Amino acid sequence: MLIVAGLATMVAGSSALAADPRHPIVQSFGAITPMPTAKERPDPTLRYRVLFSVTKAPASPDQVNPNLEKVARFVNLLGADGIRPLPGDVAVVIHGPATPLVMNDAAYAERMKTRTNPNLPLIAALQSAGVSVRVCSQALAGNKIDAASVEKTVEIDVSALTTMATLQLRGWALIPD
Repeated sequence: MLIVAGLATMVAGSSALAADPRHPIVQSFGAITPMPTAKERPDPTLRYRVLFSVTKAPASPDQVNPNLEKVARFVNLLGADGIRPLPGDVAVVIHGPATPLVMNDAAYAERMKTRTNPNLPLIAALQSAGVSVRVCSQALAGNKIDAASVEKTVEIDVSALTTMATLQLRGWALIPD
């Protein structure tokens, strides 16, 4: 009887550790609704090399940027069909009014009058899933953001324009916000 109870506990515990079907790759962000009967699905024979352009600021500086969260949703949609892009094959370039979202907590809080930068946990989750997070240096200058204020894990590209052109010429798909 003790063995049966132990096995039941192990089974219950392992189901709690199973992947969350709403967040198969990027945990806590980009929730999806699994739809096993959907017709058009991600193709497991393709190499997904996708660049997201994020330019719009959220409605309020204390909110996660919804266009940045769309990147997490995309990765989770692929993950729901068993596709895990190679590290760096999904990238996001941040520019325009969205640029402040890459600032470290202290700089963001001072500039935006918030306690913290709500986007940093999402950026960390995306990077843990292999997403390359980049910011346009021209947008940093235009928004008067010092490069030292950028979260240390975010790459600074010479410009969003050249990044988007270069990656598209290399065969990447561009998803604008």
